[in-house]
Amino acid sequence: MTSPATAAHPTLDELRAEATEWARKPRRFGTWYVTEHMVRAMRAYGWTIIVGAVGQPILYLLGLAVGLAALITVPIVDHGQEVTYLMFVAPALLATATISVASEEMTYPVMAGFKWRRYFYGFNASPLSSPQIANGVIIAASARMVVASAAYYLIVWLLPFGAVPHPETGWLAIFAGVFAGLAFGIPLMAYAASIQDDKGQFALVQRFIFMPMFLFSGTFYPLDTLPVWLQWIGWISPLWHGAELGRLATYHSAIAPGMVAVHVGYLLLLCVAGYIWARRNFVERLAK
Repeated sequence: MTSPATAAHPTLDELRAEATEWARKPRRFGTWYVTEHMVRAMRAYGWTIIVGAVGQPILYLLGLAVGLAALITVPIVDHGQEVTYLMFVAPALLATATISVASEEMTYPVMAGFKWRRYFYGFNASPLSSPQIANGVIIAASARMVVASAAYYLIVWLLPFGAVPHPETGWLAIFAGVFAGLAFGIPLMAYAASIQDDKGQFALVQRFIFMPMFLFSGTFYPLDTLPVWLQWIGWISPLWHGAELGRLATYHSAIAPGMVAVHVGYLLLLCVAGYIWARRNFVERLAK
């Protein structure tokens, strides 16, 4: 029979078991702890996020709907289907917004975690693993992408420009945009994790990868109107694949089922390959 004193004071083995259980908790939920930290860090530039998520789409849409689209009265022929110019560009601009967020959240914050502020090493010194740190960065960036794409979609849907003729499926463009953002951002995060010194690499990415992708990925006109020697930019661009899926959702673009599978498969391939590369870089970098 256990005495009251023994019941009130646990044994050494019980204390060890309890300590082990508490030590396992950070590792069990480590990804979410990192996600929470990254999201909380975004509060430092929270108003920038809000203004960018809401103000930028309004300016783009007003410029296109009131300005450029008013001059382009001839409908756009997309996969043999005639649509207005605004209907055509709106899903591509939504995907562009998420890719822009990915290029912000998966470059300099990753560099800061490894070099400038080195908080990734602090995370790794606790019971958090390197893959959990990488996962937390991805999920936190995804959260901001969801906010940006949802705000963009709501504005496109609510403003009286007729950019979303099928709202019953149009909301799926939010996920198409986030999918495109991840397909661009995860490989970019892997690259950022491999950089030892900032020598303007991210500026080069913006000028020579993001901008050509934005201009030559069927954002403002169908990709097949470009010369063949420029169309390859769209073929390898996650923006074009995400925009095509967004167009399928918003105005039921007549895309062949096989091409839908190609779009989804290509974006998934970029995400998976980028994640494998990023996970390896995080493990190798934090082991030093």
